[in-house]
Amino acid sequence: MWVRRARLIAGIHPGVANDLAVTDQGGGLRLAPMIRINDRIALDESEIEETFVRASGPGGQNVNKVSSAVQLRFNAALSPNLSEAVKERLKIVAGRRMTREGVIVVTAQRFRTQERNRADAIERLVGMIAEAAVAPTPRRATRPTLASKVRRREAKAVRGKVKALRRRPDERP
Repeated sequence: MWVRRARLIAGIHPGVANDLAVTDQGGGLRLAPMIRINDRIALDESEIEETFVRASGPGGQNVNKVSSAVQLRFNAALSPNLSEAVKERLKIVAGRRMTREGVIVVTAQRFRTQERNRADAIERLVGMIAEAAVAPTPRRATRPTLASKVRRREAKAVRGKVKALRRRPDERP
């Protein structure tokens, strides 16, 4: 019961698997919401910084009055929850969304409400980290079979004959 209540109080993100961690900061225990990426990686919500800005696009008069777009910032370079290998792959996955300092910036303005944009930004960040968490399978070098070499040579010979037929008759071999 108290965990469910704590999730509601902490404002945990809908649509994202979340856990709660008890941390000791400043001499007292506090309940810190954790955003679960996979079974080995969970981010502390305090690592994520959210800024609400005005969105562009449709929304009528509402778009000029309400700051419904979310700019989410996550410092991947300083995150203790990510291994060095995941951080390196995250640079590739994030692309230009990652700054030189290693901060991932995700902007969400697809929806008209702050809550849905916030959940969308978190889901996109979780998706990026989950993609980077999967180690690529190393390529195993293989040799072509004799049959495939023969097929390749035959295909080249046929293609050469077709091209030879395109020449003028006096230039053909």
